[in-house]
Amino acid sequence: MSDQTAPPVLRTVALTKAFGGLVAVRSVDFEVRQGSITSLIGPNGAGKTTLFNIIAGLYEPTSGQVEFLGQRVIASPERGWLEPILWILPAFLAWGLTYLAAAAGGGTQEIQILILMGLGLLITTLITAVIRPAWYTRLLVRLGIFKSARPNDMVIAGIGRTFQNIRLFANMSALENVLVGMHGKLKASPLDAVLRTRQQVREEAASADEARRLLRYVGLTGRDDELARNLPYGGQRRLEIARALATKPKLLLLDEPTAGMNPSETASMMALFGRIRTELSLPILLIEHDMRVVMGVSDSITVLDHGEKIAEGTPAEVRANSRVIEAYLGKGAV
Repeated sequence: MSDQTAPPVLRTVALTKAFGGLVAVRSVDFEVRQGSITSLIGPNGAGKTTLFNIIAGLYEPTSGQVEFLGQRVIASPERGWLEPILWILPAFLAWGLTYLAAAAGGGTQEIQILILMGLGLLITTLITAVIRPAWYTRLLVRLGIFKSARPNDMVIAGIGRTFQNIRLFANMSALENVLVGMHGKLKASPLDAVLRTRQQVREEAASADEARRLLRYVGLTGRDDELARNLPYGGQRRLEIARALATKPKLLLLDEPTAGMNPSETASMMALFGRIRTELSLPILLIEHDMRVVMGVSDSITVLDHGEKIAEGTPAEVRANSRVIEAYLGKGAV
């Protein structure tokens, strides 16, 4: 069970996302606590997947923010105008030296070198801004510049997710799909890979062993070398979870993981959710339409309707809430 005294793993504050005149998510506040399974439910079009995509860094919010492990990670940009100055400042310094050298009667060769140096610095800073290594992100923070984390940043920070529509590498094996999930946590450099250094060989072997363990954990024992597209539907759902676990997350986002499953498969998947929560101490944020699953596994439920939060509480509290009944069944049902 979740610890209600512990700080939240994830918190959204007045989170809003508008697509033109359509407000898909409107001023939503909610929390996911350590050790909990929190479900996000609502009718079709309620804004659940949009909220997931904001948390995962795919969408930038119109307003509000997302905090993960106590740090603001997603919000509208602040002082973004200052960042381009960082990109061009080194080049301008080099070109300034070029001007001074020319004014002092410097040689043509020296001036050409300074011009090329300025161009090289400009290209380097632009590439750095695209890659956004950790030191660059820290520099932005020191200068008071805020930019929302990107999807790869959120994975590295500790958020793993599955998708409403299965997104596997269909022509790669189950083992290779899980290994892809480990990419952001590997320490070997590209040079290690080219030279096949001892560190790279050891890490590769350890990653393969861990990937096989995760496949066994989700119930895909003996299917390491099977192509993802050849797995049955339920197996593909489990493979997505294994790949998400391979990122070593601190929070797992599951988007309709039991959709399309028969009752037996659903019950087995519910048992897996419980194991992940208890054995791995991993909190789960779940989008699900099957109310038997939601009521059976959730510690807390947040209900959205037309992008707004209309209810929040335990399964029993949500089940009895008149606004939730109205959203699902219509006003006449209340």
